[in-house]
Amino acid sequence: MKNHTPGNMETTEAFAELERGIHAALETYSNVHRGSGHNSMVSTHLFEQARDVVLEYLGLKKGRYVVVFCTPRRAATLVKQLDPGSYKIASSPDIGLSLGIRALAVKRKSLPGGTPFETGGGTTKLVSRDWVIWADAPDRFEAGTPAIVNIIAFAKALRMMRQFGKEIFMGSAAEKHSATEILYHDELDKFSGRELLGELRKTLVGRSIRVPTTEGSKPFVNLDNSASTPTFTPVWNAFRQAWRQSEHVKKAIIQEVKSICAEALGAPGALYNVIFTSNTTESINLAAESLGRESVDGSEPVVLNTLLEHSSNDLPWRRIPACSIIRLSVDGDGFVDLNEMESLLISYNQKKQFGKKRIRLVAVTGASNVLGVCNNLEEISRIVHQYGARLLVDAAQLVAHRKVDMERCGIDFLAFSAHKVYAPFGCGVLIARKGLLHFSAEELDMVRSSGEENAGGIAALGKALVLLQRIGMEVIREEEEVLTGRVMRGLAKIPGLRMYGINNPESPGFSHKIGVIVFGLKNKMPAHVANQLALQGGIGVRSGCHCAHIIIKHILHVNPFLERFQRLIQTLFPKVKFPGLVRVSLGLANSEKDVDTLIHVLGRIAGPAQASTAAKAASATPDLSGVEAQRQINKFVRASAQKVYSN
Repeated sequence: MKNHTPGNMETTEAFAELERGIHAALETYSNVHRGSGHNSMVSTHLFEQARDVVLEYLGLKKGRYVVVFCTPRRAATLVKQLDPGSYKIASSPDIGLSLGIRALAVKRKSLPGGTPFETGGGTTKLVSRDWVIWADAPDRFEAGTPAIVNIIAFAKALRMMRQFGKEIFMGSAAEKHSATEILYHDELDKFSGRELLGELRKTLVGRSIRVPTTEGSKPFVNLDNSASTPTFTPVWNAFRQAWRQSEHVKKAIIQEVKSICAEALGAPGALYNVIFTSNTTESINLAAESLGRESVDGSEPVVLNTLLEHSSNDLPWRRIPACSIIRLSVDGDGFVDLNEMESLLISYNQKKQFGKKRIRLVAVTGASNVLGVCNNLEEISRIVHQYGARLLVDAAQLVAHRKVDMERCGIDFLAFSAHKVYAPFGCGVLIARKGLLHFSAEELDMVRSSGEENAGGIAALGKALVLLQRIGMEVIREEEEVLTGRVMRGLAKIPGLRMYGINNPESPGFSHKIGVIVFGLKNKMPAHVANQLALQGGIGVRSGCHCAHIIIKHILHVNPFLERFQRLIQTLFPKVKFPGLVRVSLGLANSEKDVDTLIHVLGRIAGPAQASTAAKAASATPDLSGVEAQRQINKFVRASAQKVYSN
């Protein structure tokens, strides 16, 4: 980039430099806070550094203030609970960027206590069926996966403005494209099916990144796709082109992506509304808020969900006044007992055996983020509607892996996030059957405008869905089944390793499982295993409870006494992390080589220490110590962050 003095930078150059920084962040992108791999460490560092940049920009002291990143709607809700002099706000539209970001810098002692106004993934430390220990600020106010890349972009822009002046993004930087060009045309136009998948993999952003390990520099292996997915160049191009367009073109993009969602998910516009949010969590919170406003013949609402649910499809229902929750049991593979479901619906809604209580909604996961199973949504829907209830599907783990047809399956509400569909730019979706959302016109306008401010994120989602449709969901399913079977066969050979749920490709239920496998290793803590995978193999996985505490405790047979003991320990020692399971999750960019690397490194971790020592002694290139490798990883993280935020 050219040398500039403050106040002397062209808008086009400013956007080019900003996009360079965002692209650098995408090269090492992963979900924040809970991952074990190099990419998660970098993204977490960048995300937390963004808070410092906001305080820097606002001239506030870090010790006195905490920064909470919000959507426009969340910010408005939180501000209502704060004293006027207790906060300052930085907004992406105020600096000329359509990112959908509000950064609230709030005096630490002024943040409200009690239950957060929006609940879900990331807002808790420990969850039981009947109680919750909430996370500390700012996490408790940032429900679900934040718009990580957008927030990093916002911080980068603020830092640039301090150097080059506050007007650098206010001029005309429009690359004139139509919505059709951005969403439907790209350098891979001539490809489709498996050929397109092969070519798309070559455009993976960050494909060439190498990371430090105990065995020297290695290609990073991302096996944490259930937490968040990386992106591809055509999707990134859609994002960066969209936010440079005129307001007229942005509006056209938003309308066209609604049509793309409707087409891809079998939700015709005559029957369904498509609403853009920030993530799955916000979408489900909206549905829960709507249900809480319903008044049906004086009856008391009951929500029926399952032991499988992510916190984002559990905690929001607990906030509905006078609402009861019933959780369906699952078998050893994770499949719901449909007979139990029908029996409960008959008891509550047909025979009315529980007074005024009526099951109004059945809220189920489309694909479990722990066991990977896809329950039979068409049969669930048939039973649900037969007894006068409605069906909501948490499709966060489903949309990128299986064909979804809302109309055919009779789904009333469906929620998912773009960041799990290879478009990690802060966009979520709620698709609702018309007439089922109980908000005033003014409230719906606020909901819509809040989500639609992020035009680039919406464009990226639309582009990602178009690419998935061009590849074909059946092709994606077949490719992932091959890799999933390879993982299972490899893990089955490792001594002391236990997989949970479906663990055999020959199982009758295997065709109903996405590429999510959880396991434990005898005598080794899950966090240690995940850390060693990163240290020894450059492999990113996830360990812990995966924001699905109830199913993890169920499959690990955590009894009520132990659960109460965990609650006591968490209260007395808030920084304690409880064990869970290691999770491997596959995506479009993964290969057989990735799987083989995982199996090889896990075999070494599981093997006896003597064998590992002998292998090192026989090696021509001595391994680094774990301490030295960790030092190099920390250096890699700092260098990656510097690459993003430097001008």
